[in-house]
Amino acid sequence: MTPDAAPTSLQRRRWLSSLAAMPLAALGWPRLASAAACDDTANWIPPDDFLSDLPRLMQALRVPAIGMAVVERGEVVWARNLGVTNAETRAPVADDTLFEDASLSKPVFAYLVLQLADQGVIDLDAPLVRYRRLDYLADHPWVDMVTARDVLRHSTGMPNWRKDPAHEKLVPAAKPGTRIDYSGEAIFWLQLVVEKLTGESLDESMQRLLFGPAGMRDSSYTWSKDLAERSVYGHRAVEDEEAGMPPQMLRETWNAAQTVADRWGKPLSAWRYEDAQRALPEVQAITPKGLVNWPGDILANAAASLRTTPSGYARFMALMVRTPRAPWQISEATRTAMLTRQIDVPGRWTDKGLGWNLEATPRGPVFYHSGSNGGIFKNVALGDARGQRALVALTNGGSGNVLYRRVVRAASASWPIWRRPSGSTRTALGSSTRPCASGRHSATPWRTAATSEWV
Repeated sequence: MTPDAAPTSLQRRRWLSSLAAMPLAALGWPRLASAAACDDTANWIPPDDFLSDLPRLMQALRVPAIGMAVVERGEVVWARNLGVTNAETRAPVADDTLFEDASLSKPVFAYLVLQLADQGVIDLDAPLVRYRRLDYLADHPWVDMVTARDVLRHSTGMPNWRKDPAHEKLVPAAKPGTRIDYSGEAIFWLQLVVEKLTGESLDESMQRLLFGPAGMRDSSYTWSKDLAERSVYGHRAVEDEEAGMPPQMLRETWNAAQTVADRWGKPLSAWRYEDAQRALPEVQAITPKGLVNWPGDILANAAASLRTTPSGYARFMALMVRTPRAPWQISEATRTAMLTRQIDVPGRWTDKGLGWNLEATPRGPVFYHSGSNGGIFKNVALGDARGQRALVALTNGGSGNVLYRRVVRAASASWPIWRRPSGSTRTALGSSTRPCASGRHSATPWRTAATSEWV
């Protein structure tokens, strides 16, 4: 990338966050003649005929790779990776290929915070400034009110990402606890609080408390040469007619930071905010102007930088639906709170738990999150705690959200998820508010206007 083509600071923040994620209700679906009758015993593994047709759909949508995994009865029972990591090199995906999870990073980080809450390390309802006041926080009474609970339910009032983080102070636009404002900035602040409380980097805490015990061995919020070799590249959406590969923003910033890490002899996985502050001038000297603007651009990011295999993320989803629980996991009461509405905002199309979106369906509640980094990585994770089942779909294409919706519909055909039976009330997942009847549902196409809410 030449300096003339370097992204602005605003573009950088959009790349690092999950900005391009549309609400789950925002895309319409082709008409189906009928949907399967509700069946609590049916699993969520996509049927063979759909999987056989999946390569055709991938080609039509220009999504080079998809990784899927399914949890049933609290265990990972199925996983499948299809396609190539890079449309130009045609390197095939493998079982250990890593996908960029984007905002699916947030629920995993929320789990870590709740582990620390169970241990008495952090109080979810104590002001974060009690633990750490950052130099880029504005001097404002609302800043002093923000709690970890506000962060995890997105009620801090803070923006998703600042337009100019090198010069702009972070300040809530609303009194914390009064409305929903999806905020990567708030997640990052809580990450730095966790750094101070544990004395570790984000990845060190993750490996010790979650990734190691859960067997998520191919999971990391940071970067290394090995992770780089196994990570997919992102690709343009099908409607984007610009030629060539799009900028790979996290890969470009991580590779620059890796140069400094190698010189220091300190791996990026061990970097804390102070390390990123010290490295910033060196990284800026070897990157195009505007690519790296503040320490947060070269530090592991709890809101957006997780990399996993689909089966690795499914192991995390298993923790969300499985009982009984191991001693290192969050308590049952905490898991219940994580999946329970944490703030009452009338008229919302979805509710907020702690780290998760919550939605009612005719078969019971589901929890979910989607993610989009830079518009070239699109992902979703969906779970049914009562049925102890979950589904993960990770892609490396800008039209991956269209593809993963088809995966979810095929996998959960026995559940009226992401479909609207005729004459029913729409919800965010496109389900009916009336209970599942004995007959078959007639699914019709529908579309809603996009909102400013990121899921």
